[in-house]
Amino acid sequence: MREDLQRRCDTIEEGYEFMLAYAAQGLPGDAGSQSGGQLREFLTRMATALTGIGDAFGALIDGESLEPADRYRAYGAVFDRDARDSLAAVELVLAQPSISSQLVDNLNASIHLRALLTDLFLIDELLKSQPAPTGAP
Repeated sequence: MREDLQRRCDTIEEGYEFMLAYAAQGLPGDAGSQSGGQLREFLTRMATALTGIGDAFGALIDGESLEPADRYRAYGAVFDRDARDSLAAVELVLAQPSISSQLVDNLNASIHLRALLTDLFLIDELLKSQPAPTGAP
């Protein structure tokens, strides 16, 4: 369960880093550039990683009996909301026929995506303080 969550987190973080670089290029659209094609790939992978990530965290809480469970579940609800909000923004950008650097810069600045990234960093640190049970991935 940890490995699945970690893969999802890594995918989201990599996508965000790529988006920062793309935004800095000042491109009017994604057509005709190598980074434009890559952008759609990164956004698609991010959307896949975001889909159900709240459930994955919930399964980890239950599967590893993280304590205090009620506190983890309460934060899991926040994390799930932030992930769903971020997914909606990513999917909206993906639905556009052309994705400019400015559009990606605005996505990067989205409070939803920034909250999600902060959630990921917090969860990563929390899990470091709660080692995986023996035999758990």
